Amino acid sequence: MLTITEENYLKALLHLSSHEKDYVGVGINQLADRLSVRPATVNNMVKKLRDKQLVDYERYGKINLTEQGRNLAVQIIRKHRLWETFLFTKLDFSWDEVHEVAEQLEHIQSEKLIEKLDKFLDYPRFDPHGDEIPSKNGSYQIKEKKTLADCLPGTTCEVISVRDNDTDFLQHVDALGIGINSKVEIISRFAFDGTLSLKVNDGNVNVSRKVAENIYIS
Repeated sequence: MLTITEENYLKALLHLSSHEKDYVGVGINQLADRLSVRPATVNNMVKKLRDKQLVDYERYGKINLTEQGRNLAVQIIRKHRLWETFLFTKLDFSWDEVHEVAEQLEHIQSEKLIEKLDKFLDYPRFDPHGDEIPSKNGSYQIKEKKTLADCLPGTTCEVISVRDNDTDFLQHVDALGIGINSKVEIISRFAFDGTLSLKVNDGNVNVSRKVAENIYIS
């Protein structure tokens, strides 16, 4: 059985690998930044995960999940997103509240509970942030998605998910009137800093490039 810390490392490695173009592995410092710990701490934990055959790693090299490590990471993400969906749809938590609570619930080990939760929710495919929920058999394909920042003026698109589950970010997006399935029209882009002027729900708002880079669209 894995510790909570070990599970968090596997999940962080999977998240980092999904956001890398031309992915070749995760660096020690990169993982340390993600988890807000010292590189020496990461180095010690990665050695433990390597001994359990959950990662491939050579000193000063990149870290890669093994097949077993990836499968475990996917199951952790599955539990996290099912719990987020339960909190949002059944307990009236807002989408900016569910992440922190699901971070605690994702470490529950009962497979029977998770399968009953999935059935109770009628086998949802996406969580409240628009992210795909991995299936019971571990099917989970990380697809490259376009962001709002990739769009040109004159484009009309639909919000499908968000990259950042941070509470402050979600509350900010909510205040702008932007949510999953929102229709957004790009009015203009400011050359100075990439700020976008948008039409959302018959109103005009401005979003920074940083915010636009964290909103996925179709």
